[in-house]
Amino acid sequence: MAHTKLGAWSPLMQTAGGFALGAVAGCVLGATEGPVERSLSVLTAAAPLKPVMEEVRTVGALGLGTLIGATALTVAMTSVVAGVVLAAAVASVFVATRGCGASHTDSAGLWASAGLAGAVGTTLSGATLGVSVEWIVKSYGMLGLLWALSIFTVLKPPLNFVFKFLWRQGEACCTLGSPVWAREREQIEIAELQQRQRVTVQMEQRIMMLEREGSSSGTDPKITWDNERRQRVEIERKKMESEEAEMEQRTIQDWINTVVLKHVDFLAFSGIPMTVVAIVTSGFGVFGYGGHQSVFIVLVSLVGVIAYLLLKSADFKFWMLVGCMGMLATFVIAMLTLHAGQVVVTTAMKMRAAGQNQSKEDISTRMNHRSSLEALNAAFFVAKLCELALGAAVGGPLVRRAAGEVKVIAGAAVVALGLLAGVEVLAPVLGEGGKAGALLGVVGAAGVCVGAAAVVAGRWPSWQGTVGTIAGLVIGALGVGKWHIVNIGLQLPVAYVFAMTNPF
Repeated sequence: MAHTKLGAWSPLMQTAGGFALGAVAGCVLGATEGPVERSLSVLTAAAPLKPVMEEVRTVGALGLGTLIGATALTVAMTSVVAGVVLAAAVASVFVATRGCGASHTDSAGLWASAGLAGAVGTTLSGATLGVSVEWIVKSYGMLGLLWALSIFTVLKPPLNFVFKFLWRQGEACCTLGSPVWAREREQIEIAELQQRQRVTVQMEQRIMMLEREGSSSGTDPKITWDNERRQRVEIERKKMESEEAEMEQRTIQDWINTVVLKHVDFLAFSGIPMTVVAIVTSGFGVFGYGGHQSVFIVLVSLVGVIAYLLLKSADFKFWMLVGCMGMLATFVIAMLTLHAGQVVVTTAMKMRAAGQNQSKEDISTRMNHRSSLEALNAAFFVAKLCELALGAAVGGPLVRRAAGEVKVIAGAAVVALGLLAGVEVLAPVLGEGGKAGALLGVVGAAGVCVGAAAVVAGRWPSWQGTVGTIAGLVIGALGVGKWHIVNIGLQLPVAYVFAMTNPF
């Protein structure tokens, strides 16, 4: 459904069409609520939560919150970027081999193959990272997770430059290795040369005929000249179409390169602020100051200084914005983790005042349990929100790029539901952490669908289409999502904001 065709619909049709598109996106988002909630309940059960509870004494409540939050956001960001890079690689090869014909923009094969590759890549990378995090926590505890997160953050910037170099080399190989355009130009040039030679020969023959006393034997010259003129027009048409197709290929290839490089920069640098915060707060806990009030003062000061330095930058970039948001989300998770333990202390003091004494060991165990539980719940929700937002930041530009509203929404919906079913089937193989990471990847695919619907809502020429799309999105998400009003009410505005941004 091209944007130019939207105005041809009546207001009633715009409302119905918008509601249908919004309902599809909303239902896909709502369908992820149940599996994600079940996966989180498994992760917060007694056995999986035990290794986390034991580490609260090591890194402190604030350190635990920042560390788990930074890890969850890193997993979400990495899985999304992995999917985007894989989708871009498939699209780049598709365009370089000219597998989608004369028009790349309208090719269903291009967008379908790239979208499927991206969604599968996001899900697989999420599952892999989930399994890795689970293994590190069980084997080496939170200190092992802190070391792994630190090493990964340090390695990302140099790997960013290596990847850019390899990507440019691969792009050059694809461009040079595709003989399609050279072969077409050669064929057109040969046809032009042959046509000129024929015209030259015919002119010479005509001159010779006129010299022989105006002999008019042979073919009528008018018919011959008309045929040659038609052939010349056909050659010019083919030449123009070839040049337009080549220009379109270069344009879409440049856009793919921009998307890839922006996302790789985003992955390389956006995690640095929240990782620094996690390292500092966890370091205080390791040296025995995890519960000291100075940790909170240092944490607030550090977040404020980093946010100020990033936001005042003259060359402000998308990764800086997301880096600040991720750092603030990590800070909120740490506050919630600390508050959960303080609630236990407050309850114990009230019970003691009422004559119900509890041992220090019992209070400490309950504090560790509540803090760990709150940290996992908050981090998982923030990671899901991050996946949804980054997916919407992909789906929105796709619609604005004229990939087609119906193609993007329907394609992302089918892929997301298919991956959701696949994750449920492979749950015994993936394990708890792998399933949680894979489900985050599915949420990213759903975010593409939601982001596309959000952009569609603003592209209708009348307010009826906009209202219909928003209504379908909200009703579909709430109806299928078991009326989780708070969760969905937070997710939809965030997805809308990221869908309307233009990070490329």
